[in-house]
Amino acid sequence: MEAALPYIVVIQLVVSLVLAVLVFGLARQVGILHERVAPMGAMTSDHGPSVGELAPTLALTTLSGQPLDLGGPSADGRGRLLLFVSPDCPVCKKLLPIAGSFTKSERLEVVLIGDGEPTAQRAMLQQLGLPFVNSSQVGMVFQVGKLPYAILLDADGVIRAKGLVNNREHLESLIVAEELGFGSIQAYLAAKARSGAPA
Repeated sequence: MEAALPYIVVIQLVVSLVLAVLVFGLARQVGILHERVAPMGAMTSDHGPSVGELAPTLALTTLSGQPLDLGGPSADGRGRLLLFVSPDCPVCKKLLPIAGSFTKSERLEVVLIGDGEPTAQRAMLQQLGLPFVNSSQVGMVFQVGKLPYAILLDADGVIRAKGLVNNREHLESLIVAEELGFGSIQAYLAAKARSGAPA
């Protein structure tokens, strides 16, 4: 048994070195894959007012009875995130607290928009304290077809980004798209593909 001990140690050392090389190779491949995979952002549709246009001006009333002017310059100089949601949408319910914290960190005003039964909408919003507009008119003006959908307006009321949002990363992609000067992640990737630069 003692005579075999040096051979066992050598075999263990060789196996450990092979495993270390394999782990290094795997880590390298994961890094390469990460570089090749495009960032996932809010998927946008080509319906409704386009990015770069002024948002339509609408005089609305929130569920709490407060008047709300949508479109045009904001009174406090902050951007505005229009988030189209529904009480029947489980993804919307999950997204609401995330949107509340997200808009605070990004210094945005959030306005929730939907249509349907006001009682169900009030129950959904009980603890959030966010303004909610119950109007099918807004969804028709912006031609929103799927929920949850977000539209980012700047302080002047210009549409800067829009898209279908399912999580915080999708909301953040709207901000990133605006900062990069593109209306969506898809527009950014298309421009990169045309220029031949890696995404």
